[in-house]
Amino acid sequence: MSATLTEAKETVRTEPSPNPEPRRRRPSRRVVLLGSAALTWLLGFLFLHGTATLALPTSELTDLHRTLNHFNSWVASNRTDNPVFLYLLSPLRTGVDAVANAFTTIFAASTTGLRLPEIGWLGTVALLGWIAWAVGNARVALLTVAVFVFFGLQGLFVEAAYTFALVLTAVLLSLCVGIPLGVLAGVSSRFQKAVTPVLDFMQILPSFVYLAPLALVFLIGPASAVIATVIYAAPPIIRLTAHGIRGIPENTREASDSLGTTGLQRLFTLQIPMAKRTIVMGINQGTMAALSMVTIAALIAAPGLGQVVVRALQSLDVGTAVNAGLSIVLMAIVLDRVTTAASERAKPKTQRRQSKLPRRLRTILLAAGFAIVLVLIQLSRTVLWAAQFPQEVNFGPDIVNGVAGASDWLQTHLSLLTETFREGMTVSLLNPFQTVLTDTPFFIIFAVLALAAYAFGGWKLTALVLGCLAAIVYLGLWGDAMATLASTLVATVIVMLLGVVFGVAMGRSKRLDNFLRPILDAGQTLPSFVYLVPFLGLFGATRFTAIVAGVIYAAPAAIKIMADGITGVSPTVVEAAVSSGSTPWQVITKVQLPMARKSLGLAANQGLIYVLAMVVVGALVGAGGLGYDVVGGFVQSSLFGKGLAAGLAIVFLGILLDRITQAAAFAAPARSHRTAKPTPNSVPTTKEA
Repeated sequence: MSATLTEAKETVRTEPSPNPEPRRRRPSRRVVLLGSAALTWLLGFLFLHGTATLALPTSELTDLHRTLNHFNSWVASNRTDNPVFLYLLSPLRTGVDAVANAFTTIFAASTTGLRLPEIGWLGTVALLGWIAWAVGNARVALLTVAVFVFFGLQGLFVEAAYTFALVLTAVLLSLCVGIPLGVLAGVSSRFQKAVTPVLDFMQILPSFVYLAPLALVFLIGPASAVIATVIYAAPPIIRLTAHGIRGIPENTREASDSLGTTGLQRLFTLQIPMAKRTIVMGINQGTMAALSMVTIAALIAAPGLGQVVVRALQSLDVGTAVNAGLSIVLMAIVLDRVTTAASERAKPKTQRRQSKLPRRLRTILLAAGFAIVLVLIQLSRTVLWAAQFPQEVNFGPDIVNGVAGASDWLQTHLSLLTETFREGMTVSLLNPFQTVLTDTPFFIIFAVLALAAYAFGGWKLTALVLGCLAAIVYLGLWGDAMATLASTLVATVIVMLLGVVFGVAMGRSKRLDNFLRPILDAGQTLPSFVYLVPFLGLFGATRFTAIVAGVIYAAPAAIKIMADGITGVSPTVVEAAVSSGSTPWQVITKVQLPMARKSLGLAANQGLIYVLAMVVVGALVGAGGLGYDVVGGFVQSSLFGKGLAAGLAIVFLGILLDRITQAAAFAAPARSHRTAKPTPNSVPTTKEA
C-alpha cells in the first residue's frame, strides 16, 4: 500500500499537464523605458514641434558669448602684468617655443627662402634614413628616404620639414610627461584610479576643441600647437605605459622581491625592461596622434603641411589640397612604419624575427652609415643645391594641375551622379532627421535622453546626461548642437552598417581578414584632416562632404572591433549551431551577433567619437553646427566667445554620447519576466501530493 501511494505521488508530480497554458512574456524594464523614450519623442514632435526649440539666429550672441569676448580682451590686456601669466604660462610658452624653434631651425628653412636650415635637405634625408635604420630596419630606412625625397619633388620639402619638426618636438615632450605618469599609474593603483577619468576625458574630446582655449592662453603660433599636441598625444602613452607595467606576471615580481630588490630596483631592472615593447607601442600611438593634431593646429598658425591644406580648403583649391594631403598621408605611413619596426625590435630575442645580418655586422654597418651621414650633413651645410631642394625637379605644379583637371572633369561628367546622390541623401535622410532634432522642444529631448540613460546606466548616468544637456542650453548653442548631433547620428548609423557587414565577413573568413586588415590599419593611421580632401572634389563644400568623410574615417575602427568580436565567439558554439541544422544567416543573427553584443556596443561607441571629431572638422568644407562656430571664433575676434562656447558644447556633447554608448555596450543583457497563471490541470507540489 505504501509503495503504491509513493508511485502515485511520483506520477502526479512528473506527469505533464495535458493542456498547459503557454507562459506569457513581460518586457524588461529596459525595453519599457526605451519604448517610452521613443513614444515621448514621437508625440512631442507631432504635437509640439517648432516650439521651445531655443533656436537663435546665426549672428546673434548671448550674454555668455559677450562675457567670453570681454574675458578674451581682459587676457590680452593683462598678459604682461598678471602673475599667473608672468611667472607660469609665459615662461612655459617661451620654453616650448625655444624647443620648437630649435628643431625647426635644424630641419626647416624659411618658406620665403631668406633663411637656410642648419641641416640642408640632403643631410636631413640622410640623418632621418639612418635613424629609421637604427631603430627599425633597412626597409623602413629606404621608405623614409624615398618619402622625404618625394616631398622635395612635390615642392613641399620645407612644409614637410616644419611638420616633422613640430611632431618631433611634441612627441619628445609627450614622452617626458607621459612615461613618468604611466610608470606611476602602473605601480600605484590609487594614482591609476585618479588619472583614468582624466585620460578618458582627454581622449573623448575632438582635437578641434583644444585649439581655442590654448590660443587664448598661449596665443597662436608653434608653441600653442605643440602644447595642444602634447595634451592630445600624451594619454595613449600614459595608458600603454601603465598597461605594460601592470602586465608583468605576478610570479615574476614575487621572484624579484624574493631576491631582496627594492621598489626602484625592481622598476628599472624588471618592470620597465619587460614593458619596453608596450611602451614603444604607446609611442607609436602618441606619434600618430601628434601628427593628426599638428596638421589641425594650422588653424592657430602652426606652420607646415596643415597650413597648405587649410588655405586650399578655404579657397576650394582641390589640387593643392590633394598634393599637401598626399604628403601628410606619406608622413603618417613613415612614422607608423618606423615606430612599428621599433616596437618589433623591442621584443625579447626569443620572440623577435631572426635578423639576416649578425649583430656585430649590423653595428659595423650602422657606424659606417653614420660616417656617411656626417659627410652628407656637412655637404648640405656648404653647398646650395644640397641645402635647398632643387627647383628644377619640382613636380608639384604638375601634380596640382593634374588633380585640379581631374576634379573638374569629375564634377563636369559625374555631376549628375554625385549631385543626385548627395541631394537624394540630404533631402531624404539628413534634412528630415535634422528637422526632427532641431524642431523638437528641448525639454522633450531632455526627457528622451534621460529615459535612455536611466535604462542603461541608472540614476548616475541620468544625472550626468541631464547636466551635459543643461550646460549646452546654458551655452546658448542648442540649435547648433542638435544640427551637429543629427549629422553625427546619421553618419554613425552608416558606420555601424559597414561595421556589421564587413566585420561579420572578416570574422567568418580568415582570408578576407588578412586582405582587409592592412587596409584598415592604414586607414587608421591617417589624420582626420586628410579625409576631407578627396570628397571635396566629388561633392563640393557641403555638410554631406563632412558626413561622408566622417563615415570613411570612423569605419575602420568599427569594422575591426566587430571582426574581433565575431572571431571571439566560441567555435564550439558555432559548430553546435551548424550541426543542429542552422543556416549561415541563422548562425550570424542568432548566435554570433548576440554573443558579440559588447563588441557591437563598443563599435558604436568608437564610431560615434570618431564621427563627431570628423563632423566638427568638416566645418572647413561647409558643414554647419558647432564646428562652424569654432572656426568663426578663430576668424573673427568678435565671435571668439561664441567659438569658445561651441568648443565647450562639443565637449559636453562628446561626453554625453560616450557615456550612453559605453553604458549600452557593457550593460547586462535585458531579461524578460515570465508569468504563469495557475490552471486546474497544474501540477501539484510535493507537499500537496
